[in-house]
Amino acid sequence: MIDKEREQKSTEANVAPLQLGKRVREIRLANNLTLEEASRRTGLARSTLSKIENEQISPTFQAVQKLATGLNIDIPQLFVNPQDARTSGRRDVTRFGEGRPHPTPTYEHEILANQLTNKKMLPYKSTVRARDFDQYPGWVRHAGEEFMLVLKGKVRFYTEFYEPVDLDTGDSTYYDGTMGHALVSISEEDAEVLWVTSN
Repeated sequence: MIDKEREQKSTEANVAPLQLGKRVREIRLANNLTLEEASRRTGLARSTLSKIENEQISPTFQAVQKLATGLNIDIPQLFVNPQDARTSGRRDVTRFGEGRPHPTPTYEHEILANQLTNKKMLPYKSTVRARDFDQYPGWVRHAGEEFMLVLKGKVRFYTEFYEPVDLDTGDSTYYDGTMGHALVSISEEDAEVLWVTSN
């Protein structure tokens, strides 16, 4: 019995070796960078980056420094497995009006906290341009759950399995993002809402 317990503890203590190339690729993709873009940012040749990502070469310390600087991370982040990278103490401040704009035919989104990668939530503020459900080509659907708070104006919230509901400033709703949904402004001016979507 004691031997089995020792064996189990020994197994739990074994940590899978870190694949640095895989980690570099994950960070690059989390930043939506192509190899060419990452090459420009880091000052490393595209072919060198490719070889690092495919574990064909081990980067020198100088290359590691360039990777950290170009990918806007601390060097230790390169040597932490993704599941261990959920550090406490991350922070991002978005000043008023300084989010990343993402306009669509029905909304004008402003993506918040856009400097952080590997987020568990996607917060964004939206101006609701749509005035009628028919302005949507179909239901909006996406993975995860979503929270919405009306910041200004009044909206009509359509969902696939429920009757439409009108929400005033200060009202909120939480729902399954895979369920078809859509939002229209029913106030004189375009309404504004805050969304938080889980990944």
